[in-house]
Amino acid sequence: MKPGANATQKRFDPLAAHRGPEQPQFDLILSGSVFFDIIFTGLAELPEKGTEIFSDGMGSCPGGVANQAIAASRLGLNTSLAAAFGDDGYGDFNWTVLCDQEHVDLGNSERFDGWHSPVTVSLSVHKDRSMISHGHPAPKSATELFGGNPPGARAAVVSLEPQIEPWAITAARQGTKLFGDVGWDPSGQWPVETLQHLEHFYAFMPNGPEAMAFTRTDDPWAALYALADRVPVAVVTVGEQGAMAIDAESGEEEWVPALPVQAWDPTGAGDCFGAAFVMGTLAGWRLADRLSFANLCASLSVQQVGGSLAAPGWGDIADWWHRMNSARAGVRKQWLRRYAFLEDLVLDVPSEAVRRATATIAHHSDA
Repeated sequence: MKPGANATQKRFDPLAAHRGPEQPQFDLILSGSVFFDIIFTGLAELPEKGTEIFSDGMGSCPGGVANQAIAASRLGLNTSLAAAFGDDGYGDFNWTVLCDQEHVDLGNSERFDGWHSPVTVSLSVHKDRSMISHGHPAPKSATELFGGNPPGARAAVVSLEPQIEPWAITAARQGTKLFGDVGWDPSGQWPVETLQHLEHFYAFMPNGPEAMAFTRTDDPWAALYALADRVPVAVVTVGEQGAMAIDAESGEEEWVPALPVQAWDPTGAGDCFGAAFVMGTLAGWRLADRLSFANLCASLSVQQVGGSLAAPGWGDIADWWHRMNSARAGVRKQWLRRYAFLEDLVLDVPSEAVRRATATIAHHSDA
């Protein structure tokens, strides 16, 4: 399936029972940089100086914050993105895929003449990736794009930085739940003072190395407990070991293992996890189910090339459930027990529900 195919598919709304006239316009708002991603997969090793190697596969798709925007929209969240787009071919492609194919609202995004869109080349090697990026500072900040007043939303994913953008503080004061993520700190300092901003957040979702760096601990569990003292919901992802979390509001504490899958391209898996956890939270699911669903979406995403366009839709989730359900024995029986909360929901997913698209800019060839 190539970009454009999702426009003809049916969108499934898992939050239909939770909607009403008092609900805000959007389920999720996001801001950040949209990259044009070129992803090479199937590499045995990184190229050495002065050499050339060939990859088994490649894909092209919107990247950066688009990973999470697309993942959330495919899960049925009404998603709005504030981002800068260049007036070049990269910007044209990213805007068209996000707006026309993936149904992401770009009402607070802008096109800028003469501004080069950010570009990333991602090299996938041994279940991990290395990246080379090019980009210039955006002509406007997210707060400027929002006009200082973000739209009403039930949730927002915000990067935890030494300085939090004013729009996020405004959104929190207006009742939007802030879910925090974090980018890698190239300085290696991971200032503890940054965690003070968690007073504005509902949840914080770092991975294990990030959580341990911030909390000055050497164990993911210790990092989780340290973070749980600062934020209502603390989540720490630990790769192939799954994810752990503490919900101080409900008193739940859970660890959920990851699904055993053959990882092909890890690009965007963390963004899929975050979008799915937000969706489960808005649906009112218990903590174990939120973690299980987030693990499932992340595991489905890494089995296909393409970062954002490998994010699963409800069609993919329903397909997975039916495959597991076709043989109620052995390991599959255990997975069905863990994912029993999806059974009634999946029954309402139409056969034409949104599924993953091929990550390519070609017109007549697949990735």
